[in-house]
Amino acid sequence: MRIAIASDHAATELKALLAEWLIDQGHQVADLGPDAGESVDYPDYGYKLAEVVAEGTVEFGVALCGTGLGISIAVNRNPACRCAVVSEQLSASFAREHNDANVIAMGARMIGTEQAKACLGTFLETQFAGDRHVRRVAKLGNPPTDPDHIETHQ
Repeated sequence: MRIAIASDHAATELKALLAEWLIDQGHQVADLGPDAGESVDYPDYGYKLAEVVAEGTVEFGVALCGTGLGISIAVNRNPACRCAVVSEQLSASFAREHNDANVIAMGARMIGTEQAKACLGTFLETQFAGDRHVRRVAKLGNPPTDPDHIETHQ
């Protein structure tokens, strides 16, 4: 698979370790930065990652910052991206199976390297379930204009 990975300054070490691990697993990896060093703003790297995912340059994205939260918000500003913050394998699985997430976010200050690898591996191995989830995922990129719009299904 083709996978892009980006972080802020708090997660450059985890980014490098995961990029190397992905390459060892046989994936093509686009490291969008930054390199270790000075402080950077996570939205800049989140937007950059979202752009390559949205245009189809890569199949999946990996977004990292101190908590995973800030960069995931930036990625999710792009309507073509569905980014889920995870810290354990069950959430990583459901993010793909139910939400067809195309970006996984993790926090370098919140998760260890081995757990991050386990979450990422699960995320990449899990297939989207389709079925009833297709309708719901479609709504994620196209919210209703009527704020009172609520559908019920049996």
